[in-house]
Amino acid sequence: MMPTLAENVSLRPYNTFGLDVQARYFARFASADELRQLLKLPAVQSADKLILGGGSNLLFTQDFPGVVLKNEIRGLEIMSEDGDTGTALVRAGAGESWHGLVEYTLDQNLSGIENLSLIPGTVGAAPLQNIGAYGAELRDTFDHLEAIEISTGAGRVFTAGECGFGYRESVFKNALKNQFVVTAVVLRLHRQARPNVRYGAIAETLAELGIEGEPTPHDVSRAVVHIRRSKLPDPAEIGNAGSFFKNPEISQARFDHLHSQYPDLPGYPVPGGVKVPAGWLIERAGWKGLRRGPGAGTHGVHARQALVLVNHGGATGSEVRQLAEEIISSVRQQFGIELHPEVNIL
Repeated sequence: MMPTLAENVSLRPYNTFGLDVQARYFARFASADELRQLLKLPAVQSADKLILGGGSNLLFTQDFPGVVLKNEIRGLEIMSEDGDTGTALVRAGAGESWHGLVEYTLDQNLSGIENLSLIPGTVGAAPLQNIGAYGAELRDTFDHLEAIEISTGAGRVFTAGECGFGYRESVFKNALKNQFVVTAVVLRLHRQARPNVRYGAIAETLAELGIEGEPTPHDVSRAVVHIRRSKLPDPAEIGNAGSFFKNPEISQARFDHLHSQYPDLPGYPVPGGVKVPAGWLIERAGWKGLRRGPGAGTHGVHARQALVLVNHGGATGSEVRQLAEEIISSVRQQFGIELHPEVNIL
C-alpha cells in the first residue's frame, strides 16, 4: 500500500523539545520499499527532506518548508553467531527505539551496549552521530548499516570504516549529509565479556544499588538507567533534547593552564589532548538552573544538569537557540573554550 503524504502537519508530537512547528509535507514509512515509493513522488523529489526518528536530537527554530519522512522500520533479530569469538550479529530496524534494542540484547544475554542504556532516539539515528555515554560509543560494537540513497533509491551497505566515526560525528553529518537514509543497523555483541564500569559514577552507583562482586551487563544497564534518570529530565514532562552540547576537547597544555586556575576542573585523556565536561563549564559560568520568559519562565537550563536546555512550556526554538548562543559566548569568554551543539538546529 502506498504510504500517505499529508500536508501542513504539526511536529509537536515528533520532537522531544515539544516545539509546535509545522511540516509542509509529512509521511511515514515502515520499509525500504515504502521509502522508495515516497522518494519517487514529485512533491518529495522537489522538496528539502528531513528524515525523522525519535526527534530527540532536534531543535526546530521555524516551520519546516519541505517534507518530513518519519522512519518507522521495525525488527530485531540475531543474524548469526560465531562460537570461536563468542560474538553474535544483531540486526535492528532503524525505526526501533535505541533503548528497546539495548533491552533486547540484554534479554538475549548479549553485552556491549549496556553503557548506552536509556539514550533517547531511534536506532537509525545512532550511527549518524556515533552516540556514546559512560565510556562507550556505538563504533565499539558497530559492524555495518544498511541505507537507501535518496537521489536514486538504491541500497547500500556501509562498514565501520566507511562511516568515518568520530566524537559525535560520522560521514553522514559531513560529506554524505542528507544523501542516505539508514534502514537497519547491525552490531557485533558478546556472549561473555567483562562490563565496563570505569567511567563516571557507574561503580559508585552499583555499590549504592547493593550490587557486589563482578557486575553483569544487566547490572551495568540498571546503574546507567539510575544515573540518567537522576540527572536528566523526562521529555514527557519537560521538553528537552538531552545533552545540548558536546564535551569539548582541548590540548594538554590548555588543560594544565585552566586546571591551575580551577583545580576542580575534571578532565579525561583522549588522543591529542583532554576532554572536559561541558556541563561543568556551563555550571561554573553560572547558567545552571536559569529560567527565562514570562511568569516562572518558559525555557532555561535544567536545575540538575547544566548540559541540558529545557522548554518548560511555551518557548520557541529561536528562544532556546538564543540561550544556547549566550552560553557559548559566556564559556568562551570565561574559559577560552568553544562549545559546539550536539543537537541539530533547524
